[in-house]
Amino acid sequence: MKRRLFLVACAAIMAPGLALAHGPTRQKITVTTEVAAPPAEVWAAIGNFQDMSWHPAVVSQSGEGGNAIDATRQLYLSDQGAEGPMISEILYKFSDEKMSYSYRITDVAVEVLPVTNYSSHLTVKPLDGGGSLVEWRGAFYRGYPNNDPPEELNDAAAIAAVTAVYQAGLDALVERFGAPGS
Repeated sequence: MKRRLFLVACAAIMAPGLALAHGPTRQKITVTTEVAAPPAEVWAAIGNFQDMSWHPAVVSQSGEGGNAIDATRQLYLSDQGAEGPMISEILYKFSDEKMSYSYRITDVAVEVLPVTNYSSHLTVKPLDGGGSLVEWRGAFYRGYPNNDPPEELNDAAAIAAVTAVYQAGLDALVERFGAPGS
């Protein structure tokens, strides 16, 4: 009986500390925009995994495998090529019919994008009354996997950075295709 009471007391004392030691939690965001063009036209612009030229942050790119599962791409974010900021990604789901694809980042410096274990899904859907809804969803962990991350690698920094990437791309689509009703 004393042993059981001792174990319960130890567990009660340790429980608050364990709750604080859990580490980062997976973050999820979804950013959407509406554009005036029909879905097929929007998908023609963004539906090729090997072509991110529609995104203003991408200066150049390379890759292989087209839109086949396990295709890869490298996105260069400056004119320094592989010597500058780069993101490497792999495609794990693609559907022309559903106008969607899903990919993972396989390599990125946290100074470029402060995330780890990042996956994303890009899709185009028809809007009632014409036009398209473009949805970009992501799930990721912050760039610093341990407790007490520096400010530039915490959850808020990761969410802000990914949101900014998505918003810049979606804003470029609105600029290209126009907003519904405009």
